[in-house]
Amino acid sequence: MKRSRIIIIIILSGCLLAFSKGVQAQGSPFSKFQGVGGGGEGKKDSLAHRSGLEDSITINFRYLDSSRYRKLDSSLFNFSKLVPPPRTYIDLGNLGTPSRDLVFSPRMVSGWDAGLHGLDTYTFNVPETRFYNTTRPYSTLGYLQGSKNELMVDLFHTQNIKPNWNFAFEYRFLNSVGTFNNQHSNDNNYRFSSWYQSRSKRYQNFVVIVGSKLQVGENGGIKSASDLDSNSYSLGATLPTQIGGNTIANGNPFSTNIATGTKYATGTFLMRQQYDLGQKDSIVTDSTVIPLFYPRLRIEHTLTYSTYDFNFIDQPDPLNSQPLDSAYYASFYNLKSLTGSDTIVRRDNWKILTNDFSLYQFPDSKNAQQFIKVGASYESLKGFFDTSYTLKGAVSSYNLFLHGEYRNKTRNQKWDIEANGKLYLSGFNSGDYNAYISLKRYISRQVGYLQVGFQDVSRTPSFTFNPESSFYLDQFHKFNKENTTNIFASLEQPQHHLILKGSYYLISNYSYYSDYYKASQESTLFNLLQISLEKQITIYRHWKWWTQTYLQQVAGASPVNVPLVLSNNRVGYVGNFGFRNLNISFGLEIRYFTPYKADGYAPLTGQFFTQKDTTISQHLPDITGYLHFRVRSLTAYVRTENLNTMRIGPNGFGFSNYNFVGPNYPSPGLLIRVGFSWGFVD
Repeated sequence: MKRSRIIIIIILSGCLLAFSKGVQAQGSPFSKFQGVGGGGEGKKDSLAHRSGLEDSITINFRYLDSSRYRKLDSSLFNFSKLVPPPRTYIDLGNLGTPSRDLVFSPRMVSGWDAGLHGLDTYTFNVPETRFYNTTRPYSTLGYLQGSKNELMVDLFHTQNIKPNWNFAFEYRFLNSVGTFNNQHSNDNNYRFSSWYQSRSKRYQNFVVIVGSKLQVGENGGIKSASDLDSNSYSLGATLPTQIGGNTIANGNPFSTNIATGTKYATGTFLMRQQYDLGQKDSIVTDSTVIPLFYPRLRIEHTLTYSTYDFNFIDQPDPLNSQPLDSAYYASFYNLKSLTGSDTIVRRDNWKILTNDFSLYQFPDSKNAQQFIKVGASYESLKGFFDTSYTLKGAVSSYNLFLHGEYRNKTRNQKWDIEANGKLYLSGFNSGDYNAYISLKRYISRQVGYLQVGFQDVSRTPSFTFNPESSFYLDQFHKFNKENTTNIFASLEQPQHHLILKGSYYLISNYSYYSDYYKASQESTLFNLLQISLEKQITIYRHWKWWTQTYLQQVAGASPVNVPLVLSNNRVGYVGNFGFRNLNISFGLEIRYFTPYKADGYAPLTGQFFTQKDTTISQHLPDITGYLHFRVRSLTAYVRTENLNTMRIGPNGFGFSNYNFVGPNYPSPGLLIRVGFSWGFVD
């Protein structure tokens, strides 16, 4: 117990120090870290039950807006749960660079939005924060080392201070130099959570502190695809790029000196308090009395304070005698007054304070997953905007909105009903709304679960479409509210490892970028049909084929370009070769998408934009060879990614058969990754 107290003191001290630094730098949140413990594929996880062994532990977790308890995921299959981004995403050629989803996913959230989402997949956030309850302290250490000077470290610890009070802390460091010039990424993320429940079960307190500081070099893409085959450039880092100079990339993975690039820092503090009125009860055993409480009415207050600091900087490099590339900014962004000695700075800084009061009513006191919730929120918005030449101004505004929700997970576990809505009455986003309903029904063992739903969102375009933003470079335009309707359905058949989903989107006033800086809005109504299939197939005994395939079709005049087919496949062995404590998975991962006009990327505005000139197609599908294995609580992995780039070219044998992810942005050559995740029980 003495060791546990020391761990608590160290973790809390480190968290407070990191948060104080994050506030000073306007920096901070988030991650989704999958704890890895004993057990195996298709077997019960040793973290999910008491075995009587020395390292046994019972650990559950829940999310902030859900009362359902879940177990840790210790599967070997899905590598993207450990290392971002997900497999449906593409980045700009290096871990930590801006990324986007190949699966169409419009922003279905009403209210204020900063509009800079290129690095979202690398951040920790509040909705994904877990609140744990564990019988013993539990920690994990994750480590990844990759070629191209890639490094990632994950630290996680949780324990119950008292039976009714748990805290958890996690930290992730990610650094990668990249294949091409000026792609260096350096990310720091931390998250602290606390969950306290009074002994009477009436009062609960949730605290979340999340922070992220993300830095990534921007090169604007290579200048010419033909340079990839030139004898003049033996290394990818020597290829001329649009911006960022032509010096060879710094090989130090701990270097944070980024003269040309994006620097985002975000932070959130949240505290939620709940007090219940209802019926007391207890369970009496031979040795103890276990208090119970059945709520009928819940009073809730949530206080949230968030800071967002978005920066782009490009400055001359006096050490290498490199001036600002003023011709690039004049050609692509219409900034024709710049000289080689100028420095470009764009900055949007936000501070958001939200107070929310809500009431819950539980029709069935013994079913906490059935409730009606109504509430009201007041949101204070303060924004500051700066360029390298003049202070553009500031915004001080507010939002007042109402929200309601109904949930019911029936006691017979056959119906799962969820409906919620939000309406902005006044303020900056006055008139925005969000309406959602979903019905899920367990049909039978043979059929599985059927879900149907509907969502309609009307929202003010993101703030980067507002001329007040430092990232808005276009002439003044008036943008109407976007409206997106989504009708969806799914069939889940666990017995046959099958998930079939369909979504139909109907969109009007879609806001987008049609060029490096030109902001546009599509007034014509258009629609998009999206069908996805997830299926695991047993080829022979322990040999499995897992596929995740999307079909996407746009109808009508649309600025949205997506691949018609996107397919992620994994073919390999899953088993233990007869060894009780060994679980192993190895094989190939293959990703394929059909040719399409992929979005371009504008470093200065931080936006992916629609282009109609360049069609992106794969020379070969992206291919990865993998070996993942677990021995008790240690999971290790060895991966060789982008095997498809192997070829004999003008420069001899090598891995230079690059696929492109967007105009001027080639994917990297061969990447070798080695790492592990190790769980500890105190």
